[in-house]
Amino acid sequence: MKLSVKKSMLGGFVGTAVMTMMMYKGAPILIGKKMDIAARIGSMIGDNWAIGMALHWLNGVIVFPLIFALVLFPLLPGKAVVKGIIWALALWLIAQLVLMPMTGGGLFSSNIGGMKVVMASFMVHLIYGAILGTFTCCNKCSVED
Repeated sequence: MKLSVKKSMLGGFVGTAVMTMMMYKGAPILIGKKMDIAARIGSMIGDNWAIGMALHWLNGVIVFPLIFALVLFPLLPGKAVVKGIIWALALWLIAQLVLMPMTGGGLFSSNIGGMKVVMASFMVHLIYGAILGTFTCCNKCSVED
């Protein structure tokens, strides 16, 4: 099986774009407010929204796809899309257990909307992972990968 790191990063870009659009444009419709990940991340570094957004994109396009393609892809079970979803769900869990409490959002977003926010975050992570996994496996991957 041959994986494409470039395609993984492209998948990270597309997935991050979709995820970000859903958090800022879709979430207000579903949960009544945008999910401002840039403000959350930026709050850890002097309340700088722009740096928070840059870090969000850096993680989504470079860091997470590289870890996925170079380390996790061969280890995770299932087809490529399933592998991507598993990775994204791990990222979601880390966000809810570590990032949210660190930024004042509380454990499982309890201080910023609770279950509605948790489920919206869960959904956007699922979509990110499905896109990432789909892009990562190049055309020569078998159906089972």
